[in-house]
Amino acid sequence: MPDYMAFDPNPRQPSALPPAHTCDSQFHVLGPLSKYPVRPGAAYQMPTATWEAALRVHKALGIERGVIVQTTTYGADHAVVLDALAAMGPNYRGCANALVFAEATDSYIEKLHAAGVRGARFSFRQALGAVLSDADFARAIARIRELGWYVKIQPEKDGIAGSAAKFESLDVPVVIDHMGRPDPIRGRDDPSLRKMLELLSKGNFWVMLSLGEKTSKAGYPWDDVIPIARAYIEAAPDRCIWGSDWPHPVSVVQPPNDAELLELLYRYAPDAEERQRILVTNPAKLFGFTE
Repeated sequence: MPDYMAFDPNPRQPSALPPAHTCDSQFHVLGPLSKYPVRPGAAYQMPTATWEAALRVHKALGIERGVIVQTTTYGADHAVVLDALAAMGPNYRGCANALVFAEATDSYIEKLHAAGVRGARFSFRQALGAVLSDADFARAIARIRELGWYVKIQPEKDGIAGSAAKFESLDVPVVIDHMGRPDPIRGRDDPSLRKMLELLSKGNFWVMLSLGEKTSKAGYPWDDVIPIARAYIEAAPDRCIWGSDWPHPVSVVQPPNDAELLELLYRYAPDAEERQRILVTNPAKLFGFTE
């Protein structure tokens, strides 16, 4: 496995603190390896990033809530998420890896629900080795509907346009990660951006305003992703959320200080009411927090 860069261990305060009850709608917990072994065949292994380190980042940023998203590193074994949820308390929720529907028992899924898991993340990227068969996908969606969970879609590296047919007809809440990974150079002509706007018009699709720093083709300070985020905010102001994606898995260059990512969100949404929706109101509705 290639070596990937670790998160910045010295998070600073952002230029302005976010509103009370701000939610980091996607971060991950990884390791320590001695306690949480990587699943056989995992596509990548990351430096240790414990729940204690995540709390330090959130405290520095002024974040009070969050959603721990299970990585493909662990697959259907959610021990790291279950332990983190128990330690971090009621201000945190979890999002499962969809492999759990194919590889775990129904009682295990009920255990995840009781611990605070409220969604499942699906990937159609074969390189990650975590793709469900069509039959397992259909069964997973049926179970998600019963549980009242949301579906989370991890986009392909070249955007969601090529895989959208697999999920665009779903009738449950669907979160598209990382802004659908459009190409900023193509602007409004990008097929993934067009598809995202089409999906957002349906009413049950949400977008995660995350990974701007990797989506950008211009580099820091990532100005070229601002028009993309603005298009989504204007299209669906009540279904935009934000996530740090800490500790920034599979980073081949040093990840930025996490305060810079929150400040990028401020540039997406300079209006205080917009920030309140994206950081507090919208995630509270989706994840079941009391606003």
